[in-house]
Amino acid sequence: MADNNVLVRVKNLKKFFPIKQGVIFNRQTIQVKAVNDVSFEIKQGETLSLVGESGCGKSTTGRAVLQLHKPTSGQVLYEDQDLTTLSEGELRALRPKIQMIFQDSIASLNPRHSVRKIIGEPLVIHNVGTAKTIHNRVVELMELVGLNPKWMKRFPHEFSGGQRQRINIARALALNPSFVVCDEPISALDVSIQAQVVNLLKDLQQQLGLTYLFIAHDLSMVQYLSDRVAVMYLGKVMELADKRTLFSDPLHPYTQSLMSAVPLPQPKLERKRKRIILQGEVPSPSNAPSGCVFHTRCPLAIDRCTTDVPEYRQIHLGHSVACHLVDDQQSSIIPTRLNSK
Repeated sequence: MADNNVLVRVKNLKKFFPIKQGVIFNRQTIQVKAVNDVSFEIKQGETLSLVGESGCGKSTTGRAVLQLHKPTSGQVLYEDQDLTTLSEGELRALRPKIQMIFQDSIASLNPRHSVRKIIGEPLVIHNVGTAKTIHNRVVELMELVGLNPKWMKRFPHEFSGGQRQRINIARALALNPSFVVCDEPISALDVSIQAQVVNLLKDLQQQLGLTYLFIAHDLSMVQYLSDRVAVMYLGKVMELADKRTLFSDPLHPYTQSLMSAVPLPQPKLERKRKRIILQGEVPSPSNAPSGCVFHTRCPLAIDRCTTDVPEYRQIHLGHSVACHLVDDQQSSIIPTRLNSK
């Protein structure tokens, strides 16, 4: 590895879903390009967040990284081991190290199983320990996520949404993973509960040395939890930088529009700030625009944007962007032009 601290490296990841039509021939007619040539790295112990509008490919990217969706092409390297080339048996052996926290705490928990069985199931599947050690591990995990072990005989419907998500987290941690994909784990929760779950995730990361791929659309939570942030639009990464740079000096017009929607805690500054309202609807991933996929909604689009796909390149150290209008020497040209509109 070029960087020994990199735990996960994603290279040119693509995931296309074929759409077939016809009762008799069932022929493929088009493809939904949910993830289209996505690349990023995640260092040991850090949190990389994926943000963007609904349908931009965030969740599909997370599932493709864990091979829950088999990628169409590309590489996913975990500790220099390419997950896309592993057999089912080899991938199963690696599963304890790579886990996922799902968004829907109702759908992801079996309503017929008790909490003890849900949290202990990974240990049973991977033949880890005896019945007694599994019981003790379930007690330990419930205490770790802030649940009373006396509740282990209860069923998912007897818990609140926040408590069910804590059960999800406990199950994901059962096998001591090092890498966890958090697929919008707070989006279905009340605002007051969201902060509790995010604080729990942050505490667990520090306590257990976890590495997160955090998928969300709540930028305030992303800013609090993340080390770096990648902005996705229609299956592609538009911009990637550390959170401080991205929130203070976004370069891509799409990133700027997202950041303008984040409320500021100072009322005077909030009143003076201009919102960037994008026109039109997000195009279908089955019929993405030519050139830059954002050009149909970009307030600064030029002729070149309609024909040429922008190169995803590093502008500054650790700050990459895919936009024809960002100049390596004058990267502030876009903020200046947008603010003047």
